Amino acid sequence: MNLVRNYRNWRRYRDTVNELSRLSNRELNDLGITRGDIQTVAAKAI
Repeated sequence: MNLVRNYRNWRRYRDTVNELSRLSNRELNDLGITRGDIQTVAAKAI
């Protein structure tokens, strides 16, 4: 079960990073984050 949970968390992290990376700098700015913050924000989403 732990393996399944870790995989799901990893997928959620990767999906969040991918979605945020697709946004323009202006859209990210509207959300209050920068490109450098994407990985941190994605890690908090888990």
